[in-house]
Amino acid sequence: AVLIPIGYAGVITSLSGKQAPESAFAGKDEKGVREDILQPGLYFVNPKEFQVNVLEIGVNQVSLLGKEGGAVITKGQLESRNVAMQALEANMLQQQSQKRQDYYRENAAEGQPNIQIVKESGGSWSRQRAAQTVTPPAKALPRGDAQREDSTRVLNEFVTFPSRDGFLISLDMTLEFELQPERIAWLYRSYGDLPAVVDKIIMPQILSITRNKGSEYGAKDFIVGEGREKFQKDITEALSKTMSDRKILTHNALIRHVDVPMQILDPIQKASLAIEQNLTNKERQNTAKKQAELNTGLSMIEQRRAQVAQETQKMKAEIAADQEKQVAEIQGETMKLVADVEKATASVRADKTRTLGQASANAMKLVEGERARGSQMKTQAFGDPVAYSLWEFAGALKSDLRINILHSGPGTLWTDLTRAGLGDLGGATLLQGTEARGPKK
Repeated sequence: AVLIPIGYAGVITSLSGKQAPESAFAGKDEKGVREDILQPGLYFVNPKEFQVNVLEIGVNQVSLLGKEGGAVITKGQLESRNVAMQALEANMLQQQSQKRQDYYRENAAEGQPNIQIVKESGGSWSRQRAAQTVTPPAKALPRGDAQREDSTRVLNEFVTFPSRDGFLISLDMTLEFELQPERIAWLYRSYGDLPAVVDKIIMPQILSITRNKGSEYGAKDFIVGEGREKFQKDITEALSKTMSDRKILTHNALIRHVDVPMQILDPIQKASLAIEQNLTNKERQNTAKKQAELNTGLSMIEQRRAQVAQETQKMKAEIAADQEKQVAEIQGETMKLVADVEKATASVRADKTRTLGQASANAMKLVEGERARGSQMKTQAFGDPVAYSLWEFAGALKSDLRINILHSGPGTLWTDLTRAGLGDLGGATLLQGTEARGPKK
């Protein structure tokens, strides 16, 4: 039973049959690398007929970290809950690890740098030079508590090159690359396992392209952010173009640390520090200016608020005064209208009184005039005013009038009247005699 872990692909090598043509995949009944691969899962394979090698697929990393050590090919995996599957997976990865150990030993025997894979703390694997190596474990990797092989290799070397102005530049960098499942069989047939791919393709291209591109830049460009960014973009594009011809997809080439000689680094740093300090001072000035503007704005707001309050009070007073004025004007107009009505009424009443008086006077004039004319006509009819007066006097006498004629003698008339029985004459009394005392009637 062969278990292909998640995140890996199984490359099949046929061990029997006639040898396949060079630079071609093995077909049926041929010996060599097969084009079809095994996806993650459990397979039952005859180890005498086929050899299965697991290679990481997806995004991996190659890092050159110089004195600090470097990580190459980082791969996270999912944890299986099946104990039996974990054992199969551990066995497969251990076999693959042992094959890679053999690959490094063969390279060392052929005069290549003595680089080995060692087990680091935290369950990762490292590639180091022989002087720094630790003897790799011979037993299977521990698989408990979700520990996985991260397939990390360390290259303790810098990318070193002379700059355009003659300074020696050393830098740390990381390349993110992707191995695609449909191309993993071709890579294995052309170059071998993943360590061989890194040694034969990735590392030479990184060193070559980085040195060629780096020599086009001055030492100052690696200190200033814009220059480093442009350099990083250039080597990313160059590596992407070169790697695509070898069926490796490149994502990013990241520059992390640049070692520049102190004779140029120190003045540049001081100049940069002075520039930054100047920028800081300018920002402080801008901050103070903004604070002053803010304070001015707040003062203007407060002033405007007071002005608005005063204007509001003024408007309220003007509105109240206008209302009072309008009320007074309305009251005045009302009083004027009332006076006009009263004046008109008084005029009508005066006209009425005048008309009635005039009518009454005219009526009296007419009546009395006619009466006077009647009297005048009567007088004219008698021919003598005295005769008319006597006629009027006679007309006014009562019909039962009695006339008594008394001849008065000596004595007092008024005292004799009672004695004569004339205390109540009840009519007219004619008194004659010169001797009588008192008026003659």
